[in-house]
Amino acid sequence: MNSTKRPLMSVVLVTPDSYPTIRKTMSDLRRQTFHDVLEIVLVAPSREKLNLDESLMDVFAGFDVVELGSIQSIGQANAAGIRRASAAIVALAEDHCFPDADWAEHLIKAHDGPWAAVGPCVRNANPATTVSWADLFIGYGPWLSSTAGREIEFLPGHNSSYKRNVLLSYGDRLEQMMVAETVLHWDLRSKGYHLYFEPAARVAHTNYSRWSSWVPIQYHNGRLFAASRNEEMTGWQRMIYIAGSPLIPLVRLARLVALQRSGRLFGRFTWCLPTLIVGLILDGLGQMVGYSMGYGDALKRVAEYEFHRIRHITERDRRVFENVSE
Repeated sequence: MNSTKRPLMSVVLVTPDSYPTIRKTMSDLRRQTFHDVLEIVLVAPSREKLNLDESLMDVFAGFDVVELGSIQSIGQANAAGIRRASAAIVALAEDHCFPDADWAEHLIKAHDGPWAAVGPCVRNANPATTVSWADLFIGYGPWLSSTAGREIEFLPGHNSSYKRNVLLSYGDRLEQMMVAETVLHWDLRSKGYHLYFEPAARVAHTNYSRWSSWVPIQYHNGRLFAASRNEEMTGWQRMIYIAGSPLIPLVRLARLVALQRSGRLFGRFTWCLPTLIVGLILDGLGQMVGYSMGYGDALKRVAEYEFHRIRHITERDRRVFENVSE
């Protein structure tokens, strides 16, 4: 900590290497209306490699650096940050997802309610391509609307906030539960906890827009999601899911159509529909392999794609990362 002021929310942000990777997100965190009640927990291979100018952290209630050696998976890194955090609320952030200035304020206020987790409204930070829109609809379809806040079944992965004591109750299982947060959210609901969608808390998410990156990551994400469910399944349950895997793209497509058909983004949805269908098929294939063969190298591959999003977007889209103020 670099301050004696008590933080109300800790923000966990992971970099696989150094500060420039997270510079844009940190710039937006410093502009938060509630910046002075935030603790920033940076997870990095080492403090030396991070090469942090600590004067940039003076606007916050505090900060800490978790030295992890190497980033093996998103779940591993986020779990390490959560355990180090000191505030009662902990929010996850990404190097390619940029919060509006009042994001933290709305999350903190929403946590006054009986919610184990609160998630934000998501919009497209790089909306020029069908690949980007397909990626957004597949990954964040339920949270694109800015309608009234409501209790919800699950929240945006890697971008939601939690009561820290609820997460710590998982003990040694925390890292596994953070691998695919949809599984975590289902488990929380099964335990009687409640989740809340707060549309006033808004983030701009940078999506894959290069086909060469988007095609493999759909497969790897699907495999990772299915494999993360295996430990809670019996052998018979896995067999049922393996047999039903060919139906996964159809089921997911039907759900997305139901979500978007009366919304303001339906035009964008229909525009990217052929691309989206390709992504759903790849995801379904990944899930079939994940249910039958486990993780394989999916944890490592997803971590490789998750960071440095600028490498996985078109040249035109790279303007998203420009004009960063320190």
